[in-house]
Amino acid sequence: MDTATPSLATLATRLLDLHHAGTTLVLPNVWDAWSATVVAGAGFGALSIGSHPLADSRGQGDKEDMTIDDALDGVRRICAAVPDVPVTADMESGYGVAPAELVERLLEAGAVGLNVEDTVHSESGRMRSASEHADYVGAIRQAADAAGVDLVVNARTDVFLKRDQFEDPVAEAITRLRACEEAGARCVYPVGVPDAASLQALLEPLDGPVNVIANPRTGSAAGSLEDLRVMGVHRVTFGPKLMQELAPDLVALVAPWK
Repeated sequence: MDTATPSLATLATRLLDLHHAGTTLVLPNVWDAWSATVVAGAGFGALSIGSHPLADSRGQGDKEDMTIDDALDGVRRICAAVPDVPVTADMESGYGVAPAELVERLLEAGAVGLNVEDTVHSESGRMRSASEHADYVGAIRQAADAAGVDLVVNARTDVFLKRDQFEDPVAEAITRLRACEEAGARCVYPVGVPDAASLQALLEPLDGPVNVIANPRTGSAAGSLEDLRVMGVHRVTFGPKLMQELAPDLVALVAPWK
């Protein structure tokens, strides 16, 4: 039996194929080698690294309080722990790094996908314009293609987190996400979609997979996993919610021993 570790190109293609397998891909967000090994052992064929839980595990803050070196150290350790499993990593807004360097360093760390958002934390939390974010996504796509790896770029917009800034948040999110799809994103992520009606309004005009955040205990703002499957959602992640939901269980486990 061939036990060789799959190449990055093979893992990337596998991750991309999972987005188009005809069912909803759930990518639990892990934060260290232990959590990655446990979740992979539970039978999940691909994993996501959330920036928030990764930062928490390191005693640092989210929103690029970590440096890119910090983030990639975590990514590298996780990918090394599950070498046969495709891993995608949240790289926030890119840590101020040029797209070609970001792709080179991410692949070197072993990840075959990334999440990139339009809030630039290193610049006082400003939002990139729709065209600026699409250009950044497009440059990532070009760098990945040049490397011969079909890196799964998940383009995130924070429109719904900053909805007061927009007259029509749904229309704004559609504009931004369509531009990212055209630029080469393999998945798009309207984080914070408030309800099923808003999500449905987004799904119809978008061509590719859409990522939805959910709580592993209570589901998403748009409904349960089955509800999301019926709607045609291709991908679900947990963000920081998996780690957060474990905290009460940990307290309950250790409290009797106080």
